[in-house]
Amino acid sequence: MFMESPHGPVWGVLFTALLLMGCVTDVRVRRIPNALVLVLIASGLCYSVASRSLGTGVGSSVAGLLLGFAIWIVFYLAGVLGAGDVKFFSAAGTWLGPSATWRAALVAGVVGGVLAVFFLVRERRLSRTLRRMALAASSGAVELLGETPEGRASSRQRLPYGVALAAGALAVAWLPGLLG
Repeated sequence: MFMESPHGPVWGVLFTALLLMGCVTDVRVRRIPNALVLVLIASGLCYSVASRSLGTGVGSSVAGLLLGFAIWIVFYLAGVLGAGDVKFFSAAGTWLGPSATWRAALVAGVVGGVLAVFFLVRERRLSRTLRRMALAASSGAVELLGETPEGRASSRQRLPYGVALAAGALAVAWLPGLLG
């Protein structure tokens, strides 16, 4: 994606730096600042317009933003992803456009699954989580998967899913043939 134009690598470094900033704040404080999301959106629009025509660039950015939101809002509503994560990935979608946003979400899902297993093993919660998933699947009770407010992990224990979302976006941006 970034190697297609003469200034592409400069844009790519900016995109990478912004996503890495989101990862750092997500790991440290389990939050992704709204200001960073706004900068991602604005710079994504600028990149899209600079690399395409005005109408095509804006259309691609808006479509990427909306698709990124549509993919991950379901997980926020289910209580397994934070609002900042949804906004962060949606903002990255302004850079990627709809096709790459879809591929990035797939990669992020795989990376997120690996990260989740890593965190569950590290916190010695894997077997309990697998038992709850099996019970929910066998009884059809999806609500068993969600944590109650009393049982919800503290923000320090929650998975910094922004890392997986950024990894998916960066993988697809720098390796445009990935899954495509």
